[in-house]
Amino acid sequence: METIFDYKEEHVISELKKRRTKKALLQFPEGLKKEATRLTALFEKETNAEIVVSGEPCWGACDLALDEAQKIGAELLIHYGHAPFIKNVLFPVLYIELQDTTPLEPLLQKSLPFLKDYTTLGLVSSVQHVHNLEAAKTFLEQQGKKIAIPQKKSYSYYDGHVVGCEYNTLKTLTQDVDAFLVIGNRFHALGAALSVTKPVYLLDLYNDEVLDMNQFKDKIIKQRFAAIERFKEATTIGIIIGTKPGQVFGAATPLKKKLQQQGKNVLVLTIGELTNDKLLNFASIQAFVELACPRIAIEDYSRYEKPVLTFKEAQAALGEVKWEDLLEHGFL
Repeated sequence: METIFDYKEEHVISELKKRRTKKALLQFPEGLKKEATRLTALFEKETNAEIVVSGEPCWGACDLALDEAQKIGAELLIHYGHAPFIKNVLFPVLYIELQDTTPLEPLLQKSLPFLKDYTTLGLVSSVQHVHNLEAAKTFLEQQGKKIAIPQKKSYSYYDGHVVGCEYNTLKTLTQDVDAFLVIGNRFHALGAALSVTKPVYLLDLYNDEVLDMNQFKDKIIKQRFAAIERFKEATTIGIIIGTKPGQVFGAATPLKKKLQQQGKNVLVLTIGELTNDKLLNFASIQAFVELACPRIAIEDYSRYEKPVLTFKEAQAALGEVKWEDLLEHGFL
């Protein structure tokens, strides 16, 4: 199914003119960098602004190119694809939330056989589909379902909006629904499945399919158990502090002390973009805890030769929480 996004060109042009911007940095998620040439040409033609494009990876609204913008002397960062996430950002940021205008009803119709055994559903989406939540709710209610859209909480910017790193909005509904329906992609739906005990189904508009996420969840849980067990056997631990502005999950100093109390040697280090090659450079370190985005450890499990845990998982390895607590209350 072809994805149709509204890039809000006229809005960006209007903002550049209103702010009298002389230089702006344009930032895209990985899948949208193909639009950089077209949009840069348009914005420079229609305004007096010089446009520079960030070529670095961008994994979410937590990953703002603030240092890049300041380094090139930009007056504005134009961040495409996400809702505001980081609080109290001192640098001017214009968020352009891309709305996916792909028709939703055909896939909702396809989802009905998957949902036939559930009466009450929690309905959420990634930011690209938030504008369709009420229409989806109406459609499902017409099929006899009771639909709950959770109120925004923590990092969510809208009611029913989920982000990749935490799912507190869903957790508020776990006692009230039979299952969850996520409109978006596998990344957000897998995060939801790892956060709640109720079944999670994905309406994947990008592949035109409905997926039961439990099959993927089970595989990830086995991987996380294996990583925690390997971590327990390690004698030298690396604690990774992420340097991206919105990726902070856990505190290094108290974690270091607790690990040392259990006889571990501990090195605290900083890394911006985490890769296996960077970890292998620290040959004496046998396992890591990363305090950046928890999805880095979970999603990229197979890329790392050494175990990498999230802050929550490190607490389980230390015995501060039980493995059963992670299963019940979620990995995110």
